[in-house]
Amino acid sequence: MSGALAPGDPLRIDELAEQLALSRTPVREALTRLGDEGLVQTRPRSGTWVSPLRLDEARQALAVISAMHELAVRGAVARLAQRHLAQLAQAARRFEKAVTAGDHERAINADDEFHGVFVTVADNGPVRETIVRFMPMLRRAEALRFGTLPGRRSIAAHRRILAAARRGDADAAVQATRMNWASLAEQIEQSMISDSAGDGP
Repeated sequence: MSGALAPGDPLRIDELAEQLALSRTPVREALTRLGDEGLVQTRPRSGTWVSPLRLDEARQALAVISAMHELAVRGAVARLAQRHLAQLAQAARRFEKAVTAGDHERAINADDEFHGVFVTVADNGPVRETIVRFMPMLRRAEALRFGTLPGRRSIAAHRRILAAARRGDADAAVQATRMNWASLAEQIEQSMISDSAGDGP
């Protein structure tokens, strides 16, 4: 997800097990899960390697993730307690500080924490599992291709989401959540347009 391993890099179970000080079994299980998430590819007698980055797949993943977060928000707003609102406010502050400091990793973590409050409170297993399934692909696209910090629009979006949640206005919170993820969709679309322009005859 961080881009430390480039698309096409080979993944050898013995080497990974030695690097991670693990036995082969958990490494093999991890690679199977990464394959399910589209991050690695395996072929019999050919080995395992890091999957190529496909922006169209990232776009599709984002559409699913955005829809799942909207469902989580709609299901959670009426159930938010004061402690949940406090968690949202704290995560929003951490996110803003990280963006201001230019700390991409902390910003992503705080963003996940913020949206994760709604996912936890909604307590919808399929929604949570779908987000877990598709988020790694999206975060990888951010790290490998966009390389940009979540923008000021995300800070403002978090504020709107929090304000709506405090009012108990699920419709407004869902709309603000949709707009929050839309900024990343714009990045993906622009990147795909750039790819098309650079293909040439």
